[in-house]
Amino acid sequence: MIRIRRRQSRRSLARPVVEGMAEPLDLNTLAVIDVVDEGSSEGDRDVTVGFVADRLAIDPSRASRIVADAVRSGFVRRIASQEDGRRSCLELTGSGRAAVAAAHRTRQDFYSRVLEDWDPDEQQEFARLLTKFVLSLDDTDRG
Repeated sequence: MIRIRRRQSRRSLARPVVEGMAEPLDLNTLAVIDVVDEGSSEGDRDVTVGFVADRLAIDPSRASRIVADAVRSGFVRRIASQEDGRRSCLELTGSGRAAVAAAHRTRQDFYSRVLEDWDPDEQQEFARLLTKFVLSLDDTDRG
């Protein structure tokens, strides 16, 4: 687990995504667009700067700065909340959706290479156990 965490902290999987993009994209913007994509697929709450701060485990002022950079870069846009017009929500632009799709492809290719020597039953069992583990982590975080 420590080795996995070290790899994550080096962002070794994110770097190939950023380097392979046609438009300039930094690692913080990639993190923001990943969160906005994740939040919009959940559909049960607005994706706000607070949501980004929560998902990235950073303070709201830092989240506000990196979201502003993502907006300036054209990957994310601010829209009014449908529930409270005074509140600003976030959504991906066309460039943001293209970046998310590129990130998904890069990650899928990476994991395909990592797991290519595993037989299909092992891959399926790993996916089942990893999902169970992540859900347990989520449950622990909630309380």
